[in-house]
Amino acid sequence: MPQRNGLENHTVGSGFVLLGFSDRSSLQGLYFTGFLVIYLVVLAGNSLVALITALDSSLHSPMYFFLRNLSFLEICYTSVTLPKMLVGFLMGDGRISFLGCAAQLYFLVLLGSVESLLLAAMAYDRYVTICDPLRYALVVGRGLCVRLVVGSWAVVVPVQLGQTCQVFALPFCASHDLHHFFCDVPPLLELACANTWGNRVTLDTIILVFVVLPFSLIVISYVKIIRAILRIPSAPGRRKAFSTCSSHLGVVTLFYGSATVVYLKRWSRDSLGTNKYLALFYTVVTPMFNPVIYSLRNKEVRFALKRLLWTK
Repeated sequence: MPQRNGLENHTVGSGFVLLGFSDRSSLQGLYFTGFLVIYLVVLAGNSLVALITALDSSLHSPMYFFLRNLSFLEICYTSVTLPKMLVGFLMGDGRISFLGCAAQLYFLVLLGSVESLLLAAMAYDRYVTICDPLRYALVVGRGLCVRLVVGSWAVVVPVQLGQTCQVFALPFCASHDLHHFFCDVPPLLELACANTWGNRVTLDTIILVFVVLPFSLIVISYVKIIRAILRIPSAPGRRKAFSTCSSHLGVVTLFYGSATVVYLKRWSRDSLGTNKYLALFYTVVTPMFNPVIYSLRNKEVRFALKRLLWTK
């Protein structure tokens, strides 16, 4: 009998079970409270940053245009995973439908890839600011910023749609228990009972293009930035130059640090626990800290926040 593909191999009521913290059922209430607080902080913090950078005319520069888009991505990113996790904690039910899992996976990888490209664009902005300040206004105009953001979405949308369709065309005839907090490519491939070589090639190619390449461009940018900063004769000048990059550098470290470990190392059942907690870090913890990093390390944002709160 010919093997059916994944879409045909599922009934309307079939799906997956997100195990997450199911091994600690006595702490579900505590997890619900903690992650609810985190989600509210992510929403409030990133919404506030987006609002400030949109309303304050002093923050209408390319850097804050990118920051506003980053805050929007972080809100969407956490909204793809956290609400479902909260429902699971509250109801004690980690089930997710087949189509729901496909939608969650698509938006997760879509938003993550766009954010990776956006961080590279922000690094280029910082590079021009430090290394070619006299031509900054000419090189990094609003038109270029819009093209970089729109171009990122235009490239990523069809690629990740193709990967999602490729993953869910597989037959999942083994256990449907996902040892994860959300639907992601590596744990889903572990459940497939067909040859996943093509899927892994696709995943590795996407990682190369949307993770390794942008990160390499960021590293190259900062190598040149550091060289330029070290050539500044005065210590106050060097501190001021570095302060313009420190917030972005912190966000890059948080995002790429855990994401790189999860996706570049080979996923196996022995590393399920470690990988799912690292994934939780870059999908939940990083979006929570981004507004804090940009507000505490950036005087312009702090002053704009004071003007917004105190203006009558």
